[in-house]
Amino acid sequence: MNTAPPAPQTSLVWFRRDLRAFDHAALHHALRQSKTVYCVFVYDSAILAELPRADRRLDFIHASLAELAAELEQLGGHLIVRHADAAEAIPRLAAELAVDAVFANHDYEPQAIERDAAVAAALRAAGRQWFSYKDQVVFERDEVLSQTGGVFSVYTPYKNAWLKKLQAEPTVLIPYNIEPLKAALAPGRSALPALAELGFEASNLGQLAIPTGMSGAAGLFEQFLPRIANYGVARDFPAVKGPSYLSLHLRFGTLSIRHLVRTVLDLMARGGGGDGAQVWLNELVWREFYAMILFHHPQVVGHAFKPAYDAIAWEQGPEADAAFAAWCEGRTGYPLVDAAMAQLNQTGYMHNRLRMVTACFLIKDLGIDWRRGEAYFALHLNDFDLASNNGGWQWAASSGCDAQPYFRIFNPITQSEKFDSAGRFIRRYLPQLAALGDKEIHAPWLVPRMLLEQKNLVLGRDYPEPIVMHDEARKRTLERYAVVKKPG
Repeated sequence: MNTAPPAPQTSLVWFRRDLRAFDHAALHHALRQSKTVYCVFVYDSAILAELPRADRRLDFIHASLAELAAELEQLGGHLIVRHADAAEAIPRLAAELAVDAVFANHDYEPQAIERDAAVAAALRAAGRQWFSYKDQVVFERDEVLSQTGGVFSVYTPYKNAWLKKLQAEPTVLIPYNIEPLKAALAPGRSALPALAELGFEASNLGQLAIPTGMSGAAGLFEQFLPRIANYGVARDFPAVKGPSYLSLHLRFGTLSIRHLVRTVLDLMARGGGGDGAQVWLNELVWREFYAMILFHHPQVVGHAFKPAYDAIAWEQGPEADAAFAAWCEGRTGYPLVDAAMAQLNQTGYMHNRLRMVTACFLIKDLGIDWRRGEAYFALHLNDFDLASNNGGWQWAASSGCDAQPYFRIFNPITQSEKFDSAGRFIRRYLPQLAALGDKEIHAPWLVPRMLLEQKNLVLGRDYPEPIVMHDEARKRTLERYAVVKKPG
């Protein structure tokens, strides 16, 4: 007869992509089941080794951990911080503290799944338990399936099934209340290492005034709610304050996805939020769709979701490398593309429409492998999330699930004219083009040379000539994609 293992007396909660002390699934379950609960965050050396010395994400984590530690101390606990290989550090710390179990929240990335399996195995070998919970999404893994029990590969039916399931199971949004259980937190003082002790230096995160931690996330959401009604329109214009700017906080869990969804649904139920509230909710569902795809199809890391697209022959060699460098550095000669890359390089943020425009330009104007662009974004985006980044790049490359057809090729000039018609965004990041008129700024090479000289602008000196002609590139792309037997 199998008997369930005894409830843990002493536990350890491992914080990862969930840097908050409220509505936290693993923390709640640990406090509810245990008499004493320790909390830990590990600066994972296996991840940090790949980062530049001044990394905004590490700055963000560092600042957010300070707030988390302060909040845990206010609740009666403290935060232990380690800098080591997490797969080794967690079992070792569990032994040091003599805990009965380790609690964490699910991570759906292939490497994280492998790491957690290794940690769980090491804990079990030492007679300890491992518990993991859903926290960063509303629905995960196999929770939203088709009527035949299959995994969705198209967003709209997934979204409809997601919304239907939420309507049937509204209790999934009930917050985890930590306050009544806080007495189980192990008291102590948090000791947080300085960035220099981790081998890093401060980035420009502070100069950019990017809000950090739980309070930063709450403030951004509060500012967004009065704008949400117009989100459906405003989100497409990079010079307008349209987005919520919460993607970085969603990435590191300084806010609760349950709280976001519940708040927006309540707003809609009261007749507020306009059309924008539903559009924004749909974007949150996109995030979960891509997380589900990555979980079920881990091969998308490095391979096309549609295998036929791996047969495409991308540009290679010195010319392709030079074109890629020009794209990375914002020297393509297409102002909207270059301004967007400047925004990414200077701030670590890129407006979502511009992510589509720049990705499509790299893939379909320059003929460069989407994986190179994906890796560049992964290195520079503050809000880098493997599932969403991969999903977005494969969408642009037409190789992903529910991607744009391969023959749909963004025209960077018309995108610029439509979504930055007055050139406000371009002028902000490309001040050398500021003197150009609103109609001229989108394609400087079409402006008469004499007029450019009058404005003290020389192409090739002050701003590059276009590295490719869009119409010619479009033809080459259609030829390149002809190897795909079943287009779309």
